[in-house]
Amino acid sequence: MKKLLSIILTATLMAGLVGCGTAASENTSSGSEPATSAENSGENAVSADLPHIDGKFIVGLDDEFPPMGFRDDNNEIVGFDIDLAKAAAEKLGCEVEFQPIDWDTKELELESNNIDCIWNGLTMTDERVEAMEFTKPYLKNKQIIIVKNSSPIKSKDDLKGKKIGVQAGSSALDAVEGDDIKDELGEISTYDTNILAFTDLDIERLDAVVADEIVARYYLANNENDFRIIENGDFGDELYGIAAKKGNTEFVNKLQAVLDSMSEDGTAAKISEKWFGEDIYQH
Repeated sequence: MKKLLSIILTATLMAGLVGCGTAASENTSSGSEPATSAENSGENAVSADLPHIDGKFIVGLDDEFPPMGFRDDNNEIVGFDIDLAKAAAEKLGCEVEFQPIDWDTKELELESNNIDCIWNGLTMTDERVEAMEFTKPYLKNKQIIIVKNSSPIKSKDDLKGKKIGVQAGSSALDAVEGDDIKDELGEISTYDTNILAFTDLDIERLDAVVADEIVARYYLANNENDFRIIENGDFGDELYGIAAKKGNTEFVNKLQAVLDSMSEDGTAAKISEKWFGEDIYQH
């Protein structure tokens, strides 16, 4: 009898452990396709049918990447992705923790299980999709060129022989290095953050900065500056996604199901309108 009770207790405990992919544990693959919005539609689905996560998940981010994730005047981490992650955690029935990381070593942070996902305006490049487990894209973006108002640069071709600044480990750097104009540029300097690159542009250590359109337009609209965006040429269109460790499909599937429900019930649109003044979420 004692042996039977022991077996039942063990089985019960094991069942209770199935749930959240946290950085402290390996949550690998269920192999199933992400749940679709058709499978999780309506308000009742949010409360009854959506997957549940116990405990919390940890989001890795660059905390100087407005408006996706950054620190406000009270040193609190805020932003579009922050609000989106908090709303997702609430629907998943768990907590979310935001962990600032070195953007240049983000893949290592995932591999080392220090974080559960990267949710911070992460561009879905071919290399990243191969190396990490992604949700469906949720925002469109492009890599644009920013110069000082007094600059003679008017087009992408005018960058030849010029000094360009980009964030280290970013898709902007990948886009510049993969472009035909790369070998004709004067110099490419990398920075820990886009803000540092903009600082050097302001004091004319750089001729131009290449950065995410979403980030650059927000920065220019919310900071005193002497910059303008080059409208004649860019470094390509992109899509943002949320990434987990390769093979962690269980966590990604749960997250995708909730993102689909947030798209349908208006949560994502409301957060987008708060930060961008319009709904730019990819429904």
